[in-house]
Amino acid sequence: MAAVARRMLRDSRFTVPVCILLICGSFAAAAALQMRLDRIHVLGQAAATQQGRAGGIAFGIGRTFSRYTRMAQVFADSPQLFRSAELGRAEPAIRDIAVYGPDGALQAHLDAITPAPALPRFTGARWATADQLAFRQGGRTVVVRFDPASLAVDSNLAILPIGGTRPDGIIADVPGWPLRAVTQLDESQALRLWTGTLPLYLFVILGPAAAGAWLSVLFVGAFQRHARAARAIRALRSTRPIEARLMVRLANAERGSAEALRSKSEFIAHMSHELRTPLNAVIGFSEIIAEGYYGDVGHPKYSEYAKDINGAGRELHAKISDILEFANIEAGRFPLKPEALDLAALAGLCLDDHQGRAFSRRIDLRLVATEPGLVRADPQAVRRIFIALISNALAYTAAGGSVRADVRFEDGAGVFILSDTGAGFSAAESAEAGRPFQRFDRAGTVTGSGLGLAISMELARRMGGATRLASAPGSGAVMEVRLPRL
Repeated sequence: MAAVARRMLRDSRFTVPVCILLICGSFAAAAALQMRLDRIHVLGQAAATQQGRAGGIAFGIGRTFSRYTRMAQVFADSPQLFRSAELGRAEPAIRDIAVYGPDGALQAHLDAITPAPALPRFTGARWATADQLAFRQGGRTVVVRFDPASLAVDSNLAILPIGGTRPDGIIADVPGWPLRAVTQLDESQALRLWTGTLPLYLFVILGPAAAGAWLSVLFVGAFQRHARAARAIRALRSTRPIEARLMVRLANAERGSAEALRSKSEFIAHMSHELRTPLNAVIGFSEIIAEGYYGDVGHPKYSEYAKDINGAGRELHAKISDILEFANIEAGRFPLKPEALDLAALAGLCLDDHQGRAFSRRIDLRLVATEPGLVRADPQAVRRIFIALISNALAYTAAGGSVRADVRFEDGAGVFILSDTGAGFSAAESAEAGRPFQRFDRAGTVTGSGLGLAISMELARRMGGATRLASAPGSGAVMEVRLPRL
């Protein structure tokens, strides 16, 4: 066990990742602790500010109640001298004043039109709510009803009587009255500025850790390459001459194979370009002859042959284009620019482009169901995939059949499903599907160069997606394309 531990400690492939994990963990722990302390500090400051605000409001309410009390005392001493209009000009917020005797009988009432405020039951010298207050003067009880808006209390603050269960929140007692102002701390508002600094934490705290980890990976990679080269040199020096020659021949064969593959792709791409140039002339001139742009060609067969030449040239041009496209994809020269893509919208456009061909063969081509969502993919590449799959489905579906498309999202991927009612494929054919130049001829079916499915599968793979063919003889085929969801 000790020997294994020593060997692991000497191995940089083990020690460096462990050290990177420890460094990143310590930075992350420090960042989490500092963010927690800052959060507590921010909430404490917000609570202190809210406490001061509640205390200021409670003090203002106490002064307002004192003013109402003095006015009510004057009215209780000389009710015959007061009129409601005069009191309204002095204290507009006071709605009514009532004076009750020791026996609870109403002695004086300011507003003779509305019912007098009811005599509340309380034990102390003063009593108040959010819209009434009462106090004892000698043996009498004076009740004042006022406008609650005069207290200038907002929706986040409540006025509650003292007594009973202590409410949760920030509390400030109203001086001289059995009331308290209760408010709640809005943590989301208090933490809004603090949360805006979180990216700064990630940059300042975790940035050096990430940079150190990346540099460590680069250094370890360089050390490993040097170590492998040194081991290879030692192995070559320790092997016999025959084995060394075999290893050199094997390395040369591997390098030659890669070079041959690259040369093949470049040759195919070059020759495809060279063939397309004269083909364009053949197609153009045959179309001119067939249409008789410069006069009658004479015998009707000449026009018929010109149309045949034009059709054959277009078919050959399409096959050469497929070969050139596949060669570019295989050689890595097919540029991909992933972006946000509406999968259902693009599928609908591709199906619309093939409606004419489907109608001419009485094939029901339609988009059955769609689910809204975006994928990250190259629009031109996805369009190329859909066109190839729809063309194959129409080619292998007999007249009067149907081709159905479906778009859905599941497991973090956008899925395009295309099913047809064609003859289907055997298990051996399904296993061979997607290989370059692999064609499956059927009676009455015109197939292409056998590159459409190969191009589709390779493009989907390069965009981080996948394709899958499910089929059985006589039951049609189902082609599924999965692309990363945005």
